Amino acid sequence: MDVKIQMFYLSRIEHTLRLPPHLLSLRLEDAVRGELEKLFLDKVIANLGLCISVHSIQSIKDGFILPNDGHPTFRVEFTLILFRPFVGEIIVAKLKESTANGLRLSLEFFDDIYVPVHLLPVPSHSVPDPGKRDRVMWIWKFPDSDEELVIDGIDQIKFQVHSVNFPPIPIEQPEDSKPFAPMVVTGSIDFDGLGPVSWWVDAEDKDEEPEDP
Repeated sequence: MDVKIQMFYLSRIEHTLRLPPHLLSLRLEDAVRGELEKLFLDKVIANLGLCISVHSIQSIKDGFILPNDGHPTFRVEFTLILFRPFVGEIIVAKLKESTANGLRLSLEFFDDIYVPVHLLPVPSHSVPDPGKRDRVMWIWKFPDSDEELVIDGIDQIKFQVHSVNFPPIPIEQPEDSKPFAPMVVTGSIDFDGLGPVSWWVDAEDKDEEPEDP
């Protein structure tokens, strides 16, 4: 049963949990919650999302000890708070890096948000970033105007979720490849109202300026 709350939602899960014997002196629910947090917190569950918190524990059943093991094992039913935005959702993030391939955005607790070149405003072009080696600054030429708007990382960036993917874990990765991301959010800023928030605040301010008599 999944209950969606914007980019966060609740998901009920069943898991067979081995509990270290030294935790048996604790209240059972506290010991189980601690082990669940170690297993799931800040980790991506394939096709579900990034675990933010253990919301609640519904049941702890069938405590048994396997021969020659010594670890009590329980069947636990619990609910997690997960991050997985839905396609079409509007989210505000910060610019993490800007490259020839587009933008990388961050929500602080999740950094694998990418805006590829084809989902930037049209027409856009890049120039080398004088302050950062191997980085660029993307610039949008405002339609029917000579004004150029820069994505410089100062403002927060409003984007629309284009897709959410859970890539398969690679068997091998080249040494020079970027770290594997178990969940990737692709975003778009190619629509009115999206992009650095100051673009549209400034535009509204200009619209409200009184005309000269």
